[in-house]
Amino acid sequence: MQKHIVRVYSSKEHLPREEQLAWKLARVATDEAPIDEEAAEMVINRIIDNAAVAVAALNRRPVANARTQALAHPNPEGATLFGLPSTQRFSCEWAAWANGVAVRELDFHDTFLAADYSHPADNIPPILAVAQQTGRSGADVLRGILAAYEVHISLVKSICLHKHKKDHIAHLAPAATVGIGALLGLPTEIIYQAVQQAVHVSFQTRQSRKGEISSWKAYAPAFAGKQAVEAIDRAMRGETSPSPIYEGEDSVIAWMLDGPDAVYEVWLPEPGEPRRQILESYTKEHSAEYQAQALIDLAFRMREKIDDFEKIKEIVIYTSHHTHYVIGSGSGDPQKYDPNASRETLDHSIMYIFAVALQDGTWHHERSYAPERARRPDTVRLWRKIRTVEDPEWTARYHHPDPSKKAFGGRVEITFEDGSKLVDEIDVANAHPNGARPFRRPDYIRKFDTLTEEIIDRAERDRFLGLVERLPELTPEEVLELNVVVPRDWLTHAERDRRGIF
Repeated sequence: MQKHIVRVYSSKEHLPREEQLAWKLARVATDEAPIDEEAAEMVINRIIDNAAVAVAALNRRPVANARTQALAHPNPEGATLFGLPSTQRFSCEWAAWANGVAVRELDFHDTFLAADYSHPADNIPPILAVAQQTGRSGADVLRGILAAYEVHISLVKSICLHKHKKDHIAHLAPAATVGIGALLGLPTEIIYQAVQQAVHVSFQTRQSRKGEISSWKAYAPAFAGKQAVEAIDRAMRGETSPSPIYEGEDSVIAWMLDGPDAVYEVWLPEPGEPRRQILESYTKEHSAEYQAQALIDLAFRMREKIDDFEKIKEIVIYTSHHTHYVIGSGSGDPQKYDPNASRETLDHSIMYIFAVALQDGTWHHERSYAPERARRPDTVRLWRKIRTVEDPEWTARYHHPDPSKKAFGGRVEITFEDGSKLVDEIDVANAHPNGARPFRRPDYIRKFDTLTEEIIDRAERDRFLGLVERLPELTPEEVLELNVVVPRDWLTHAERDRRGIF
């Protein structure tokens, strides 16, 4: 990996485009690096993972609404939508939109955490949609996804958005743009212009993940993917963009991030270096915010030593800064203790999640968030006895530069009415690469089967999995079939009396 220093330049200082971060990101797409076999296998895993969580979410209102918007933009030469036959095709930016919402809705696919947060598999829907519309092969798709992951993870390692209350899609949009550029084999100049456009329009506040969290949490990554498609299209037509988008004196670093005196170190692959950073990311075994994954596993373990939950006086979770302030009591959000809160809010309340995991010993993407589950009196009593505390040691481990030493868990102290305590801790989730049961291909397939078994038949299951496992060999015609089709009478669309403009 090669270190790049990124800082703000005044308008009087000349910064050659080849020295700008946007150009260097674009070079990740155009450098002809060899494909790493292990990384290629992980791309296949993540396509399977995306399909699993998307199919399970197809009839949820936000997904149905996004799909209905896409249905209003048919294109016989376009891309496919999750759930629909591959003979039905739609404009790729709208397919990216609808499929992106489906993938993100359950908050159940992959993650990478470092200086900031990310869900790198959000890059896959726009890349695949463009591939289908432009007739690209499976090898092209593979190269595009690897480039997107490489850029996304590099940015997340280097530049913190959260401390400035900026949403993490600001790193997703340039990554997806680079991925699409790599897919299409575009020149560096075109990708560079598109990256700047994508960055310019993708900086948003984190209010989408604060307070009463709305369905926009699922739409935001799809918006970034759609913007990436449109940015590439615009740049291919010869249009330019605000420049330099990162280093300019009125641009994002100066006014939205660390300010005019900021200096960032961004590490990107050397020329010819295989794109392997996808291997540092990890998927979810449980449908919840990633920082809750390890604590769910810990709750399952601790519950075996508790004979009566009513005897619990207090539960304190000592954890990292990010966990405490984003999904913990440090957020100051009263909604995180509200039994009537939205699913999106409960998903970002470790107090709720730990209470339910402790009582049930299981976690389900629907049942664990059901209104009747959240309002159960004994759960509400337990839930309100739980709080989080930031522990500097866990914060330091969260940010450790060595991936093998990062920790996303915490220490839990349960105090009982008689004064006795139960204490345990966990570093990473069981499914994490360094966890007790790291996810492998059979685990991704098991997750796919669990989420789709009551929706699709065995033949459709075998067809899709057999196809995706041959990704590097797929023809453009076969790439069009990289879609899971559900029975027509199972799929719902938005209510007719709530139709919008399209």
